[in-house]
Amino acid sequence: MKAVALAAVLLGAQGATAAAAEPPATGASLPVGDAAPPAIVRDSIVAGLYDESKMERARAILAEEHGGARVSKLMANLLEFTSPVDDGGYRWDIEGWYGGDRDRFVFKTEGGGSRRGSLDAGDAQALYSRAVGTYTDLQAGVRYEFEPDGRAYATLAVESLLPYWIKTQAALFVSDRGDVMSRLEGHTDLRLTGRWILQPRVELTLAAQDVPDAGVGSGISTVEAGVRLRYEMRRELAPYVGVSFERHLGRTEDFARAAGGDVEETSVVVGLRGWF
Repeated sequence: MKAVALAAVLLGAQGATAAAAEPPATGASLPVGDAAPPAIVRDSIVAGLYDESKMERARAILAEEHGGARVSKLMANLLEFTSPVDDGGYRWDIEGWYGGDRDRFVFKTEGGGSRRGSLDAGDAQALYSRAVGTYTDLQAGVRYEFEPDGRAYATLAVESLLPYWIKTQAALFVSDRGDVMSRLEGHTDLRLTGRWILQPRVELTLAAQDVPDAGVGSGISTVEAGVRLRYEMRRELAPYVGVSFERHLGRTEDFARAAGGDVEETSVVVGLRGWF
């Protein structure tokens, strides 16, 4: 009996020693609680030294410079001359924006024509852009196609940066005549060196119905793929050379043949990419 009592005393002493050796719970090891958060400290150490109106102005400037600033950018993605086998021409793709990190006004224009000076296609867009994710903007506004047939469109678009730095754009256009079209674009920059960058680029144009006046057929109407190698003399200025391939498909191909035009074209391009 004495031996049993002694063993119990020894086991109890060992348990108390082990409990005393365990460190108290801290940090992430603490149990989850439901206590209210502490009050936000709004007192300023200089509140009694300066006029409150001056302090409010200083806080507003600080908030603007650390995330609330309004900035702008004008970017010429493509500004180039094309040299196909039988003729040549020019092309532009320019966009600009003004605003903050979340809300912006965006302007876009693109088009091209022949070397003789005629304008074959061109449009301009005015859009409101709203950041809906870390790498995604939702845009809405209007588009006016001043060539070939002068149509106005309501526009809804999404711009996003995908993994591996692939920049994509998807736009839906509904014209004032009920035509529904869309455009899908994607490109990425492959940095070969600190100054040499290779840019693959793909663009698809789709239509929900035939638009004979514009020479556009339903389905995938046009596909364009190209690659451009640029040299950044500065980050803001880079001449480039490349190759571009364009092909009309489906009913658009039929319309092009009926008008005596080419259904596909391979061009060598020389241009300038810049921004400020």
